[in-house]
Amino acid sequence: MLFKNATIYTMEKDPFVGDFRIDKGVFTEIGKDLNPKDEEVQDLNGLYVFPGLIDAHSHLGMVCSSIGFEGEDGNEVTDPITPNIRGIDGCNPMDETIELALKSGVTTVAAGPGSANVIGGTFFAYKTAGHCIDEMTIQNPLAMKAAFGENPKRCYKGKKIDTRMQISALLRETLAKTKEYMFKKESGKDVDYDQKLEAMIPVLKKQMPLKCHCHRADDILTVIRIAKEYDIEVTLDHVTDGRSIIPQIKESGFPCILGPCLGHKSKYEVKNMSFETANEFYKAGIPFCIITDSPVVPEQYLSLSASLAHKAGLPEYEAIKAITINPAKILKLDDRIGSIKVGKDADFVVCTKNILDTQNEIKTVYVNGKKEA
Repeated sequence: MLFKNATIYTMEKDPFVGDFRIDKGVFTEIGKDLNPKDEEVQDLNGLYVFPGLIDAHSHLGMVCSSIGFEGEDGNEVTDPITPNIRGIDGCNPMDETIELALKSGVTTVAAGPGSANVIGGTFFAYKTAGHCIDEMTIQNPLAMKAAFGENPKRCYKGKKIDTRMQISALLRETLAKTKEYMFKKESGKDVDYDQKLEAMIPVLKKQMPLKCHCHRADDILTVIRIAKEYDIEVTLDHVTDGRSIIPQIKESGFPCILGPCLGHKSKYEVKNMSFETANEFYKAGIPFCIITDSPVVPEQYLSLSASLAHKAGLPEYEAIKAITINPAKILKLDDRIGSIKVGKDADFVVCTKNILDTQNEIKTVYVNGKKEA
């Protein structure tokens, strides 16, 4: 199929009016004045095209709409250390929130357990088109969830956790046990199978990052401290107080998954929540993306969140990058998604205006080269 005369935001170079071709689910040619072959041709004159939007931190499909505990599968609040549970097993691909995300132009999300547990289990990445989560998934596992601060304290207060010191101690204990478990296995020694430690091995081997929920500055610094101690990769998720420790975050080299900022300051940890943070990170050269943390903010408001960051100072093009190519790079999925480039998945959105314009109307959404919305 050939699409002609659109204003194309490839996220690989400056926007331009031109054409692109897709075949077998991927982009095969991008340029100007492309000649039709034996194929369907669509004239997109006056319309805009963007890569499918990406949310790098959500619980989409794991906290179902219009239902109570029966559809709440985001937090296993029975043990603060649950690296062996998998987000994919708690995701309902038929929940209406996923269809709403797709219609808003969000074509890929990273989803997984919430922040009740110190170690919560694995995140995975999936496309928002389809009805079978196994077929929709493009990376599993993607990251191991960890959480610092108020959430684990609140969920286990008076039981197994009362202080931030215990949160860190439990994480360190698990990392140390995993290291010992790995050494015994690799040395050929007899070792009893441990499902939790097996799940943590990819973190110690840097095969996937620890995805760390951290709002307050002290919690962010604790994440960085432990990451250095155990030589592991992490992402800093939420980073609400990030503006107060920009030099330390930049020095760490760890990427920031920023948000949500659209909503009520529901607890002390998010009192410094601001859309201005994105621009401060951009000016400092810190890699970041913008998220909804759906259902904290409904997934269909991902582009609105980026728009409000732009209004607060983030340059327009950088705001679009923050919901397309930036999350793709942070999730290490940019070989497939995040931009309009030959060889990448043909996930794209056709709009009447800029994706950040609140008056924009999304005309169609394609996933893997197929019209889905």
